[in-house]
Amino acid sequence: MYRTRIKICGLTRPEDAAAAVAAGADALGVVLAPSKRRVTLDQAAAVFAEVPPLVARIGVFVDAHADEVWEACARLSLTAVQFHGDETPEACDAAPVPVIKALRVGPGFDPAQVDDYRGTVAALLLDTLVPGGEQGGTGVAFDWHAVASRLPRWAPVLLAGGLGPDNVAEAIGVLKPYAVDVSSGVEKAPGVKDHRLIERFVAAVRNADESAVPTT
Repeated sequence: MYRTRIKICGLTRPEDAAAAVAAGADALGVVLAPSKRRVTLDQAAAVFAEVPPLVARIGVFVDAHADEVWEACARLSLTAVQFHGDETPEACDAAPVPVIKALRVGPGFDPAQVDDYRGTVAALLLDTLVPGGEQGGTGVAFDWHAVASRLPRWAPVLLAGGLGPDNVAEAIGVLKPYAVDVSSGVEKAPGVKDHRLIERFVAAVRNADESAVPTT
């Protein structure tokens, strides 16, 4: 059975990371860029302190200086970095760990515009373009159907933007992403996760995977 990977992002507390691991998350993310969920390197280290080695650790950056990225990768033993700004293909290629490049999807989104990143990133993440808003964690979904037939096929695709326990199954059915990424959809306040919502989100993803299996 195909298994959609699950990434819980915007973590600020060790207890929330533990809850995400216990629920079955495959990857955990901390925001190291201007955001309501931003953490320092010391806070991020505390979040990741008890995370098992096979759970991926992701650092989220927005147009960060290369030295900042390298320092975070070294101190936090990051598995990958997520670039959520206007980073060039050259900046992605120079990163010390695999890069997930975030793309903001709006009315004029053209998947062909990202072809320059081919060979320089490990995966692509689709998030919602909110004019004047934050780079991520806005809780707003984009039109999945509008891009379903036009997704880039040269890299795994992660889906973010407005996902939660009540709509993630539909999103998986439409886009069939490699992974889903949730932040505000499992929160009771910015950066403070609701453990019950995390459990419901993971269960919804697993149910969606099971529903996709053809019956005989």
